[in-house]
Amino acid sequence: MDNTKVLSYVGICVIPGMTSLSVENGRFANIQAEVGGMRQISLLYLVGIVIVLMWGLAPLFGIDAYTRYVWKMKDAPHLSAFKPFLKHDNVPSDEQVWRERLMKEAPALRIKPIDARIDPVWKAIPGYNGREVDQEATLKLIASRKLAVGSAIPYIYRDIPPNQSLEDLGAQPIFKGNPEKPMVSLMINVAWGDEFLPSMLSTLNKENVHATFFFDGTWLSKHIETARQIGAYGHELSNHAYSHKNMSRLNRDQAAAEIVKTEKLLTDKLGVHNTLFAPPSGDFDQETVDIAHQLHLKTVLWTLDTVDWKNPAPETIIRRISKGLEPGALILMHPTSSSSQALPALIREIKRKGLAIGTVSELLSPSRISPDGQGVTLLSR
Repeated sequence: MDNTKVLSYVGICVIPGMTSLSVENGRFANIQAEVGGMRQISLLYLVGIVIVLMWGLAPLFGIDAYTRYVWKMKDAPHLSAFKPFLKHDNVPSDEQVWRERLMKEAPALRIKPIDARIDPVWKAIPGYNGREVDQEATLKLIASRKLAVGSAIPYIYRDIPPNQSLEDLGAQPIFKGNPEKPMVSLMINVAWGDEFLPSMLSTLNKENVHATFFFDGTWLSKHIETARQIGAYGHELSNHAYSHKNMSRLNRDQAAAEIVKTEKLLTDKLGVHNTLFAPPSGDFDQETVDIAHQLHLKTVLWTLDTVDWKNPAPETIIRRISKGLEPGALILMHPTSSSSQALPALIREIKRKGLAIGTVSELLSPSRISPDGQGVTLLSR
């Protein structure tokens, strides 16, 4: 039989058995009347001391229920003789019980942050925040909900930032997000046509998904209202150079002009504060990355390519992307008939694999995804 049961039986059997006792002029009158003598009085004091000692030691075994029972009984008339032994300070409050439990459980829930790094193949890999239980915020939530001791804890977490961020890596191309972050991003490069954009926007809206649209400046200058509508749907608007030229074949001034002209359209016409640049056709060199970096833009490529410009069957796109789908993937597509038709099933497949879909900036951010459906992540650091 465990300690909890032993103490419970003692509490149930011994304490109620003393209900006939009362103190009058320092003596137990009814005991004297029936038995007499100091031996019985000494025996009762001994029993009382044992009970008090058991009550005092109970918290060491985590027996909160027994402790609370004895403390509740302290004000009963039949225990008035033992009040000097019962100290209120020895009884933990609900807050103390919750606090001790959090101190024991919180360390196991802590996750270390992951530093941003340069991978020999994938180049710049973003960092990913760790997490830890915000004990004080959790205690306040428990108190506000008036939860009974022993209930499941509604943990509140806060993010722990990595020591090294993506910005610390300098001018580096980015091909994917952090592989520990269960999120992917749809990057839609727009350089020609707009006939399939309404269908794609409808699908994204229906599925509550936000993508990042990289606009060619020449296209953007002629479709400002369309771009504004895309932004109104909550999608991210970014830079795809101006005239879809291969950046590595341009001199420094020409390459800078391609980026700056489109950036000016985004700022002046759409009021966008952009931080990303996607080179046309994925063509770039280190000078391209350096120029973008000097303009405070991250150079973004892709992890998975739909190759939709070849007009494959929608099923081909879905198979191609599903095969390589993993956390952190940047998925490249264009507003084509193939991608337009494949998009609904592609989004469903991504969600089926338990991955969130966010903008490129959200994917590259170190911010954590909601921790396993538990609690709330506070970005308080």
